[in-house]
Formats: sequence, structure tokens, C-alpha cells
Amino acid sequence: MSNILKGKVALVTGGSRGLGAATAEALADHGADVAISYAASADKAEAVVEKLRGKGVRAIAVKSDQADLASARPLIDRVLAEFGRLDILVNNAGIAIQGQTVDDPELDGEKYNHQWQVNVMGTIANTRAAASKLTDGGRIIFIGSRLGSVVPFSGVADYAGTKWALAGYAKGIARDLGPRNITVNVVQPGIMPTDMAADVAGELPNRDAILDMHPIRRIATLEEVAETVCFLAGPHAGYITGETVNIAGGIGV
Repeated sequence: MSNILKGKVALVTGGSRGLGAATAEALADHGADVAISYAASADKAEAVVEKLRGKGVRAIAVKSDQADLASARPLIDRVLAEFGRLDILVNNAGIAIQGQTVDDPELDGEKYNHQWQVNVMGTIANTRAAASKLTDGGRIIFIGSRLGSVVPFSGVADYAGTKWALAGYAKGIARDLGPRNITVNVVQPGIMPTDMAADVAGELPNRDAILDMHPIRRIATLEEVAETVCFLAGPHAGYITGETVNIAGGIGV
């Protein structure tokens, strides 16, 4: 596509499938060398890496379970050891557990607590580990969710909370890292064609009714979201920071 990210090194957490894989490919298309992390899917991660290398960039996959906060620093250290620098951190890894209301007597608190551990604490751990290592003028991009700021149905309180927590955290990080010209932004997609979305589809209300809430009545493509990440990672977004960009077909407007 272009070489606007040539010479840059990006880390995409949770890059073995879905939006993470699409984002890794888009970054490579724009010239970046790319590391991806994965928790379990080694074969899928290596397949993504081979595809990235086929685009003429350097690429590696690093096993790193975001639920284990101690895994963050070794992940960043491995990227630095392989590439010598880190310019772009895409905090994509996360899980979606939905369907139970907070007053449900059968609420699986342990499962929902695990979601907070992965989506919030794990993401924070990776960001802390990377912050002092990022090159000046670097980029941090959090993948949130439109559910973080617009909740049109029940049973998603914890998931929405984890994503909105990231939006608030990102604003603080933008303030902390602004003196180094590091920008920090959040991309909030709506419904996307991913395995994770399919896994929770049976726990959500009627999908057609949800789509009816959107001025643009369709789901987002992975490419639309990935290219937005690339824009925020690129040279034309150097004065955009602390912002939340919604890619959700206008729901909530």
C-alpha cells in the first residue's frame, strides 16, 4: 500500500486472529516490522507471521498470556531484543464475556473478574512495560469498544466497564507521555466479523434489532478498523492524542 511506516516497529497484542491479525497485516502493508503476541494459538500466530514476512517485513510471534501480569516485561524485552526498538504499541488483546446481568443470582463472578484481569490489568501491565521503552514520537493505540460509551442492551456491564476503563486510562497516559510527543488514542469498534463476536452472539439480544439502531446498518469490516489504527500510528496523526475514535456505524449519535 505505502511505506509511511517503513522503519517503524509495531507490537500488536492478541495478533493471532481477528482484528489483531488484520491490524498486523495492515501495519505491514504500510511498511512496519511487526511483532504479535498470542496466548495459546501458536499455529495461527505462526501463520500470521508467515503472511507478514511475505509482505517483505520482519515479523515475530511471542507467546504471552495477558492474564499473567508478569508476562508484560518479558514480552517487551523480546521485541526490543529482536528489533532494537519499539515505536507503535497496539493494545488489542482482550476477551468478551457477556450475557449475565449484575443481579443474576447465577452470576459467575470469577469468570467476569478474569475479564477485568485480562482486559484492564493485563493491558495496563503491557503499557507500563512499554512506556519507557517507546521511542519519542511513538504511538499507543488501545482497542476499546463502542459498548464502552454506549450500552443499548443489558448483560454487558462488565465488558463495557473494562473497555471504558481503558478510555480513561488512555487519557491519563496521553498526558504523561505528551512531553515525548508520544500520542495515545482509543479506537472503539462496533460489531465486527470476528471469532470473539461469534462466540458471544448467542448471549446478545436479536442482532437485527441491534443493527436497526445504527444509521449505517451493517457491521464494521476488519479493514476499516485496521486502517484507522494505521492512520493513528502514522505521521499524519502526530497532533491527535487523548481521543476516542468510534467506528460503529453511528450508533449512539
